[in-house]
Amino acid sequence: MADDRDALITGIGLISCLGSGIEATWESLASFSPVLDLESFAPFPVHPMAPLELDKQIPKRGDQRQMEAWQRIGVFAAGLALDAAQLKGNTDLLGRMDMIVAAGGGERDYAVDAAILSGYGKQENPGGWLNERLLSDLRPTLFLAQLSNLLAGNISIVHGVTGSSRTFMGEEPAGADAVRIACARIAAGQGDVVLVGGSYNAQRPDVLLQCELGGTLGRAPFAGVWSRQKAGGGMFMGSVGCFLVIESRASAVARGVAPYARIAAVKTDRCRRDAGQATANAQAQLAALPAFDAANTAVISSASGVAAPTQEEAAWLATLGLPVRSTATAIGHSMEPAFLASMALAAASVRQGTLFPALDPAEAPMTAPLRSALVTGWGHWRGESLALVTAA
Repeated sequence: MADDRDALITGIGLISCLGSGIEATWESLASFSPVLDLESFAPFPVHPMAPLELDKQIPKRGDQRQMEAWQRIGVFAAGLALDAAQLKGNTDLLGRMDMIVAAGGGERDYAVDAAILSGYGKQENPGGWLNERLLSDLRPTLFLAQLSNLLAGNISIVHGVTGSSRTFMGEEPAGADAVRIACARIAAGQGDVVLVGGSYNAQRPDVLLQCELGGTLGRAPFAGVWSRQKAGGGMFMGSVGCFLVIESRASAVARGVAPYARIAAVKTDRCRRDAGQATANAQAQLAALPAFDAANTAVISSASGVAAPTQEEAAWLATLGLPVRSTATAIGHSMEPAFLASMALAAASVRQGTLFPALDPAEAPMTAPLRSALVTGWGHWRGESLALVTAA
């Protein structure tokens, strides 16, 4: 039954290797072919960002220049979401719109990093030398440009979103909690429209190094997330920006905006990933969701590809007997915006009333109409999330 405080998705801004915007992404999924950069970071495949016409969403070149790539990706995606929700130029709503951003750290100064790494082991007093380098080589302006909450600040400057602002850090769970809290604020009457999203630049040697040191990266040749498990699994990272406009039903009706879908529930939790703990969390989250018709429901999974959690999630999903699609197969794994991108694809699929074709040989087709979608968000290291997206 419809309620004025229902949380509806009224705007989607999604950019990735598949293109700019949810429509371009949907078309690419209909005739899916992997978009990969196999050379720049060999032997690690990366899903690169599609070319963007930055002037369309960030008109001032000065604004573009002072942002790092991950900020440009996020600001561009936020602009697409505001356009889709017909909010551009609505100064009244933009002035009181809440914003919740999921973001990681900024990008590195590779020249400084290389100098420190090459010189550290040659010093008689490495600790003192390192302190000197940190004081003299790291520019204050560079440090400020790396602050995670500057993505929200740049969105405010470029798009005029000037209500409350929160930035969450914490990899995949940050994106899921951003959605959960946005929905909770709307349900409690603490806001009517929230801009929620995140961005990730995977085309960076430093983040790939971090992931490889953790033993989590996959290697060429390309294989889908589920099929990749036969070769030991691993993440193929992807540059992604995704923002959603989440709005109360009352506000959407008053503005005459057609929503993509309704967020019926979002559940988040975390565990130490001892045997069976993630599955227990997921099962408890599923039990707490509203009822849905399994015959008309599919799963949009944010599985990263890392062997242990991906294989455990696959085993749990098999017990549900629902068609499954892995977003990371198509656009790569993107940490903070990974869950948000899956929410966007779930909402677009529900609005279309059909599930996009299988992306991996392990994924079953779906011929029945799609009326709801379960969205999973098992982090590559920690965090389990589950959402139910239904027709609005």
